[in-house]
Amino acid sequence: MPRLIHIAPQSEAAKIRRNGIRARRIKDWIDGHDRFVWAFPVLESYTLTHQWMRELKRLGATTLAAFTIKIPDNEPVFVRHFASAPCGTSAAEAVRTIRNAGDQRGFEVIIPRRIDPKEIETARVLPRAIGWRYAPSAEGQPMKTCDCPYCMPRGEVKAARYRNRVAEAMRRQGIASTNAPYARDGADEDAMDQS
Repeated sequence: MPRLIHIAPQSEAAKIRRNGIRARRIKDWIDGHDRFVWAFPVLESYTLTHQWMRELKRLGATTLAAFTIKIPDNEPVFVRHFASAPCGTSAAEAVRTIRNAGDQRGFEVIIPRRIDPKEIETARVLPRAIGWRYAPSAEGQPMKTCDCPYCMPRGEVKAARYRNRVAEAMRRQGIASTNAPYARDGADEDAMDQS
């Protein structure tokens, strides 16, 4: 039976232990399914097993908890790299796919049902966020010079500072703003004062 890790806000830990892991509803994503639970296999590397922590912390949870779950080998699940389409397979085959991948960062197992409390083996509070943000290979990459709402962080730590750096880089490169109303935060105010 594959052992998987599901990471959730620590504030929901008691409810999850009592009722299980609720499947999140997403319509029209995978044919025949509309409720999903995300997980990752337990690997030898703690860092790889808990790689989604930093990305999930971006969504606002201050403390995270990890739930180790066991599901049957032949359980139908989906496996994918976060940037590709889900592929239907068994739970054992999904774990094998991730273990055999050259770079295991960014993979996920998607279980198309809720997880019963009896299937939860352990629950523990995670000490601190590790892993990647935005994408597994984002660190060390040049800054995106795009100010559309999708590319520009909002409500995150140092987000205004990042938006100002992007606006300045776009000005230096002579790139016109694609979304002027969203590119405020100081950089455009200076331009307005000079007019």
